[in-house]
Amino acid sequence: MKRRTFLQGTAASVALSCVSRSSMLHALDASLTDLNHCTVIIPSSPSKREVVAAEMVTDEIMKRCGISWTQGNRAGAVRIYLGTRSNWRDLGSAVSSVAAKAAKLPAESYAIASGGEGNSAWIAVCGSDERGLIFGAGRMLRMLRLTRRSVSGDLKAMNLTSSPHYATRGHQLGYRPKTNAYDALTVEMWDQYIRELAIFGTNTVELLPPISDDLSDSPHFPIPPQQMMIEMSRICDKYDLDVSVWYPAMAKDYGDPKTVEEEIRDWAAVLHDLPRVDIVFVPGGDPGHTDPKNMLPLLEKQKASLRKTHPKLQMWMSPQSFNAEWTTEFLKMAAEPHTQSWLDGIVFGPQNRLSIGELRKALPAKYPIRFYPDITHSIQSQYSVNNWDLAYALTEGREIINPRPETEAAILRSELKDTIGFVSYSEGVNDDVNKFVWSMISWDPQMSVPVALRDFGNYIVGAHDGSAYAQGLLDLEHNWEGSLAANELVDVTLAKFLAIERNASPFVLENWRWQQAMFRACCDAYVRQRLLFESGELARARSVLGRIEDFGFASVPWGIGDKPAQEPANGIDPQNLIDEAIEILRKSSTTQIAPALRTRISELGYALLQSIHQQLAVERFQGEAVDRGAPLDTIDHPVTDGPYYLKQLRKMSSIEDQEKKIDAIHELLNRTNPGPGGFYDELGNINNRPHLVIDNAANDFDFRHSTHVGTSYPDHLGANAPMAWKHWAEGLYEAPLKMHYTGLDPNVDYSLQVVISGDSRRVKTKLVANDSIEVHPLQLRPWPPAPQTFTLPRAATSSGELRLTWTREAGLGGNGRGCQVAEVMLKPIHKES
Repeated sequence: MKRRTFLQGTAASVALSCVSRSSMLHALDASLTDLNHCTVIIPSSPSKREVVAAEMVTDEIMKRCGISWTQGNRAGAVRIYLGTRSNWRDLGSAVSSVAAKAAKLPAESYAIASGGEGNSAWIAVCGSDERGLIFGAGRMLRMLRLTRRSVSGDLKAMNLTSSPHYATRGHQLGYRPKTNAYDALTVEMWDQYIRELAIFGTNTVELLPPISDDLSDSPHFPIPPQQMMIEMSRICDKYDLDVSVWYPAMAKDYGDPKTVEEEIRDWAAVLHDLPRVDIVFVPGGDPGHTDPKNMLPLLEKQKASLRKTHPKLQMWMSPQSFNAEWTTEFLKMAAEPHTQSWLDGIVFGPQNRLSIGELRKALPAKYPIRFYPDITHSIQSQYSVNNWDLAYALTEGREIINPRPETEAAILRSELKDTIGFVSYSEGVNDDVNKFVWSMISWDPQMSVPVALRDFGNYIVGAHDGSAYAQGLLDLEHNWEGSLAANELVDVTLAKFLAIERNASPFVLENWRWQQAMFRACCDAYVRQRLLFESGELARARSVLGRIEDFGFASVPWGIGDKPAQEPANGIDPQNLIDEAIEILRKSSTTQIAPALRTRISELGYALLQSIHQQLAVERFQGEAVDRGAPLDTIDHPVTDGPYYLKQLRKMSSIEDQEKKIDAIHELLNRTNPGPGGFYDELGNINNRPHLVIDNAANDFDFRHSTHVGTSYPDHLGANAPMAWKHWAEGLYEAPLKMHYTGLDPNVDYSLQVVISGDSRRVKTKLVANDSIEVHPLQLRPWPPAPQTFTLPRAATSSGELRLTWTREAGLGGNGRGCQVAEVMLKPIHKES
């Protein structure tokens, strides 16, 4: 596996070992201007956001460098001019050309220029409007070289204009118990987080009301949800960011006029005191489940009501979770002239039966579409990690810290073209890197991922370590590619982070974003070391049990009744093998692997609780649930069949009949052996599914038309099931799951053993052979998962080939999952003579 790098020839090499950092930086400093002594100048009658921009710049320089930039016109200092084109006149003729450049730019744009004035230099940032000034001031900050007690910059590079490509660039920041950190953020922390998003071009923040499908309270809330919603709205308005509110319609019956009246009063009360609300977005489901004929009239009334306090408020909705019937009904109603007169836009998000392109074609052109991408979940989600190693899925889980810069950028470039932009779906800070990638590349789709990450790294952790940190984020994404056991680069990634850490400043070590990356690097390496050790111990135990092949048995005269007793002919009891294997697996389960690394993971977990209030454990840190970003509770979860073997072996110990005991050992060792002429596929294992038909479509990032691997988290099956049943091949919606066999004996009958696993146990599936022979009709899967055996008619295999096709119930709504096949064994039926 070859890993890409982008830091060749820069201040920090990828390996951090070839050239001393200090000598490289000395060479770079020749082109930089000392900016330690700067004065920030704004118009004499500044607007609200011109004042905010100046405060933001000076505060960020102090926080990141410990340098005090002043406001005024101090002699001898480099002057930083900040203003909007409509208020630029009194800043002086020396910088008038900057405003002329900004005058030609669209909304939210900026011009940056530099030059000389007398004996001192100047930098000017002019926004086409107030929001453009905030973004321009942020861009200037990102172009500086920020280190402790030092600010410098290449003034020659500070001559540019920039405009956003997409109109909407936002993120959902839900202050609710379900998230893994948001519920503990204070007002001051929200201000800093929202400010940083604005610095990187975010223009929309989506809030959540205090009434949703969450618990009513969190042990981490610093202030009540309603109060925090008001504060977050105020912060957004401070930076001139649009406020969207995700508001699920959760009442049971919106066909009841009384229910509608109550909901109108409730929504109005919740939003009444928010300083700013620009959009209300209502999802069609997850949560809520209201048919379009009741949903659309409700939203029309809600919009009229909410406009009494927020006169420009827009109403958007999504057909999320709609089944086929409701989707058709929604499209018909959306096309009606009356609906087009008040419904402002459509949101495309998870659990949508139509693709984003299909939705665009089906809707009237009047409606803009806003994308709602899930950037936060690793599995069981809109954009699951493709073919994620099961060891990762079981230990790191659905909301592990998940920088996926290259994948997120590819999704953005593929899906945003039919939209006006996006507001991402986030459940906390685990997806923090992904947020900034989306914000930067939606501003400039031509920006490469390495450049975006370097920009992010240099600003977030400082110029000294920023490029190496950025490379580390790329490496973390590549850690998740392919087989974990074979991916030696996981250990290389950790070594790189440790090398950075050895010379890092306290500013970096206490930076929560650095702590997140280090935590992930440690977790990845720890899980790999455990996987290699536990796999080796399981192989040892199997080798011991395999000695059963050397045993023979003889009858002895002291049997009971008419049946003679048996004993091993070579004098060895199979129970001894069972006991030896049990001892190997028992020790394996209690052996502490990489204790120093494991301790470091815990330390970083506590550090993240303190720095950003991230709740990586349920009981210790009072996170809401294991699947809500609590990997500290599952990082030690078994990653092989060791516990399954141990449970089966202990059952065998109670078998008194020696032949049955030996048969049980053989059955365990040969659980996946189909015998001569047979075939076995573990469909969740990309290295062991030769008969699965892979019809992967280009840019099918949500696997709408492609087969992918599904996994469960947390592991509810535990030692009751082999690992093969804990991942599966999966198709979505009406996409079939197919297998193809060749080289069958046309003169032999075959049986088919199937294990259907997954998380959609209430969804029925159907199996057909060769497109015409029904193996079984629509039926629910056994639960807990268990093998089902079907005898195939000779007609299915008489040609020497066999095609199997699984489909789920057609027309369903929800998340689209259902076809989830874990294991398939095709065995010839050998008839006894």
